[in-house]
Amino acid sequence: MTAPEDWQAWRARRLASVVSPTGNLALIETRWLSDDQEMSPEEALLGMPESVTVTKTQQKNFNGEIVASGIRLWDAQSQAIRSFETTDVYPFDPKWVIEARFVEHPESLPVPFEHIRDNGGTRDLVVPGEIIVTLDDAEFVLHAFDDGDKLLLVFADATNGVETYGSGRFLFVYRSADTDQVVLNFNQAFVPPCGFSAHYNCPLPPPQNRLHIPVRAGEKNPLFRDGYKVS
Repeated sequence: MTAPEDWQAWRARRLASVVSPTGNLALIETRWLSDDQEMSPEEALLGMPESVTVTKTQQKNFNGEIVASGIRLWDAQSQAIRSFETTDVYPFDPKWVIEARFVEHPESLPVPFEHIRDNGGTRDLVVPGEIIVTLDDAEFVLHAFDDGDKLLLVFADATNGVETYGSGRFLFVYRSADTDQVVLNFNQAFVPPCGFSAHYNCPLPPPQNRLHIPVRAGEKNPLFRDGYKVS
């Protein structure tokens, strides 16, 4: 499969994912529970249409301790799904497939990330190392945090709020134990979940991840019919 074909397959997976029954567009509510509060799925579904399902969610601190528990409600027939047209993207551009170097920290480093709905507060997220990359003849040292078997880079660039989603974009970065080389394929940069539903609380780019250059690659913004807006 060629790089453009791989990108087209990635784009198809992304579009299918956001409209799935538990995709970004399906989230209609997040309820955080107090320490002594419990709620069964049956209780959460009272008065809800049959298209709604319930999952559990948690917040953890830097040490992996659970600091909050809650539930999420997903509607496979949400207004957002019914109004969604597509996600606008830049055309594939091979110049935005860029080799970089990953330098692992001897110990995981806590880095404060502001979140979009935390009113300026920060949460420490585990950053296992630094991604060193040269863009437009300038060297950047980026921080990406662990997201399962990959890194999640939360970055901003000069297109945000003008051509792309205002709060920045996400990019998955895969690394290997055999090499310090990683690839930043900005053609697969994507709009964060909070761009599709107001019930997410996404991390914002920290200062070191804010690029002064325009990255014209990847997703721009979700597009909706009939004047629908995420709010």
